[in-house]
Amino acid sequence: MNQLKNEDMSPAIAEATRLTRAGALMEATALIRRTLERLTTRDSHGADRENDSVIEGDCAVVEEVPRPEAATSEKDRARSTVAGTSSRAPSADMTSPVNETAVDRSEVVSAAPTDAHSTGKMKWPERLHSLLRFRQGGDRPLIDRADGIPARPRTEVDSGQFIDGSYTNRAGTRDYKLYIPGGYRGQALPLIVMLHGCTQNPDDAAAGTRLNALAEEELFLVAYPAQAASANQNKCWNWFQTNDQQRDRGEPSIIAGITQQVVRDYRLDARRVYITGMSAGGAMAATMAAEYPDLYAAVGVHSGLAHGAARDMPSAFAAMRSGAAGTQQAGDGFSAKARNRIVPTIVFHGDSDNTVHPRNGDQVLAQMVERAASDFLAKPRVTLSQGQVPDGRAYSRSVYHDVNGQEIMERWLVHGAGHAWSGGSRAGSYTDPQGPDASREMVSFFYKHAKSESVLAVDG
Repeated sequence: MNQLKNEDMSPAIAEATRLTRAGALMEATALIRRTLERLTTRDSHGADRENDSVIEGDCAVVEEVPRPEAATSEKDRARSTVAGTSSRAPSADMTSPVNETAVDRSEVVSAAPTDAHSTGKMKWPERLHSLLRFRQGGDRPLIDRADGIPARPRTEVDSGQFIDGSYTNRAGTRDYKLYIPGGYRGQALPLIVMLHGCTQNPDDAAAGTRLNALAEEELFLVAYPAQAASANQNKCWNWFQTNDQQRDRGEPSIIAGITQQVVRDYRLDARRVYITGMSAGGAMAATMAAEYPDLYAAVGVHSGLAHGAARDMPSAFAAMRSGAAGTQQAGDGFSAKARNRIVPTIVFHGDSDNTVHPRNGDQVLAQMVERAASDFLAKPRVTLSQGQVPDGRAYSRSVYHDVNGQEIMERWLVHGAGHAWSGGSRAGSYTDPQGPDASREMVSFFYKHAKSESVLAVDG
């Protein structure tokens, strides 16, 4: 077996300690777990499998499971009275420029609390495991581990709840996780639906995007639908299947059903429902915005593709390599008023993405304009700015305004970034901590947009 070297462990130790001191205990724990698993796998099998390639799988029927009981609490249920505004305004840093400090690796600190396991003679694997057992306030571990049972990422923060849910309709069943912030008291808060990428799951997506922590700051709920391995062997959303690109059919109907279920059960503000996703999840988010513009007030697409960019596996790989040859317009399953509504869109993409070509991000924005009636919106005015994350990546930001000066779209091109969630945490997969904070910028963009009316009559 290969020996674990200090240089393998040092970055993880320093970063985990920084996260712990900053109060990001869930991220520190997940980072340690992932580092140990990666190094153990490498030493056991002679190779680091962290960068295995992903290939889309075939669609299959999902077995149905019983639908959980709806939440019944009626206490202190209040609704926002101002259309188009948040019940809690974003904090000051939500609207500030993105020039936020990237992860600081210059500080080298002790990796564990002062005890018998924190001496300089302690071996690196023991130091990592000791952090897993570190007790906050001396009364409980970050993760309760039993011998032989691998730890799961702790993706909730102390004051909120991260609960399991399930939804079933005639198209099938999908599980989901729901984050409820500690400040929720029955008021009509916004909802963000986050669609994970291939090989990911709700816990991974929550850890990488840090949306749960933002939900605590800004007061919104986050739903994380989970793709089933029986529907796609790599747990990719089937954005390239025609049956999964249409309103009230396939996976879009299930995701819309999950969205409605959460809004109804928790009496959220149906005017402030948003959807975002990464990679295959980003492509499916674009489809959801195109097919359900009456349900979602705005959409975020990170490293994804336009709605209808592919119709099968070969065209999917072609679109990922160089962009789609043609894209699909939304169907006629809803009112002309809803069909002509442009869903405000924010796009993040790395210009060095070798998995999904950056041209796809441009096609997402182009589609949102093209799908509107010709007299509904004049050619948008575009403002371009350049920025730099301190000690991190440079980026170009394009802001699109309508004839009234309203911001309707944003495009963030992150220079030198690959196929990863910009500004994300290493606690999750496919993240790039050196980029601008995509999660925070998306939430800031979402908070600027609310539908003028609530529409929840979606066929499940």
